[in-house]
Amino acid sequence: MAEKNYYDILGVKKDASAADIKKKYRKLVRQFHPDVSDDPDADNKIAEINNAYETIRDEDKRAEYDAMLNNPFAGQSGAGGFGGQAGAGQGGFRWEDIKGQFGDGEAFGDGGFRFDDIFSAFGRGARGSASGQAGGRSQSSGFDQFSGGFGAKDSKGQDQHAEITVDLSSVYQGDDYSIKLNVPVRQPNGEVSYDNKTLKIKIPKGITDGKQIRLSGQGAAGSSNGKNGDLFLKVKIRHDANIRIEGADVYQTVNIAPWEAALGEKINVSTPAGTLGVTIPKNSKSGSNLRLKGKGIPAKQAGDLYLTLNIINPDVSSDAARQAYEQLKQAFADTTINR
Repeated sequence: MAEKNYYDILGVKKDASAADIKKKYRKLVRQFHPDVSDDPDADNKIAEINNAYETIRDEDKRAEYDAMLNNPFAGQSGAGGFGGQAGAGQGGFRWEDIKGQFGDGEAFGDGGFRFDDIFSAFGRGARGSASGQAGGRSQSSGFDQFSGGFGAKDSKGQDQHAEITVDLSSVYQGDDYSIKLNVPVRQPNGEVSYDNKTLKIKIPKGITDGKQIRLSGQGAAGSSNGKNGDLFLKVKIRHDANIRIEGADVYQTVNIAPWEAALGEKINVSTPAGTLGVTIPKNSKSGSNLRLKGKGIPAKQAGDLYLTLNIINPDVSSDAARQAYEQLKQAFADTTINR
């Protein structure tokens, strides 16, 4: 049986467009990625798919490959006769001790950036020193391709995309995080090895949820003498359950006593912006918001902090408390409650 060529491996015709080839490649990667595929040979298939795609996605490499296929004196005309297959896991970006999920978004400070790759290993930052670690699973499948064979050129490695989770306090103040990962490095013989690195990451003060931090040269290894790609970390902000974030605005639920709501009192509230003295307006209702201008995320245009009041009735656990409620009942006997 004749050996399959790269077009057969990807399941496309020889005259397929670049868009059709890319679409088919992505479908195959989804199908055979070892994290989702039950195929025992998934690693090898991913490597085979990556090797085929790396060749025919490039105009010049594809032309040379087509010429070789059409030349009866070329020796081998199958998939193994051009470039050779990358070993499983050599085409991808392997991570250690970091975990997360892929996300779309725009680069921090660069509104024109869009994600091109649909798969990546994901990272979660571990706050602290270079020895800090965050638990998670490593991932080593070949999403980014390397072809060191016939017709290879110096080209920059593909960019990688990941997600890092940071505390809301870090966003208010700016902070240093660290992630531990394996960075792909191309050796002089064309093979890819991995260097263990701990990268310190500066979290910019005022960065908002979904923005990205770019780490130059920390993406996939380039071919031949090409530079490494870049690593883009999408920021996900971690916060307490009583907080929600909308852009640069922060909403925080604050519990208050009935008399504080009725009489209007000054209370101290612990917020992401620090401990703040706040005056509760008289006759405040549950669900009403107090706006603290400029106390939201300190982005280029600072957001506001909204304190959502939540009236909590104290437990009646003593005779004195029960008598106090009886007196309250008598005092408001003529009050009509809309139900």
